[in-house]
Amino acid sequence: MNGLIEADIYGNVNSTHIMGSRIQNGIGGSGDFARNAFVSIFMTPSTAKDGRISAIVPQASHVDHIDQDVQVLVTEQGLADLRGLSPKQRAQIIIKNCAHPDYRPALADYFERAKAKSFGQHSPSLLAEALSWHQRFIEIGTMRAG
Repeated sequence: MNGLIEADIYGNVNSTHIMGSRIQNGIGGSGDFARNAFVSIFMTPSTAKDGRISAIVPQASHVDHIDQDVQVLVTEQGLADLRGLSPKQRAQIIIKNCAHPDYRPALADYFERAKAKSFGQHSPSLLAEALSWHQRFIEIGTMRAG
């Protein structure tokens, strides 16, 4: 099992950088583990900073492990077995099983709007909004929308 700082709804994992640029720790051998393990599992609490930060975000602010190397995500909310799933299926199960209940509605809303309005449909993303959760935390101290 590997720890993570954040994972996005498609299963990309950030293990090293807080808010995309402040290094928290080195990557060590986690990449080798993720690519060579029988089952590649990443775990984290679903929130940090007394619930002001969601570990599950629309888009990871830094990516150390691409979605193809992440097979299972685990938080205290549950487990998402991502093996064999499409990006859209991954998003649904990560939001449902791993995101904190306080953040599930906002993540589900983002995902639905991304599917409807995204430039592409493989891993729908609203580029102008994808990292707004991180920016909101930097500006006002919480990822929660006001």
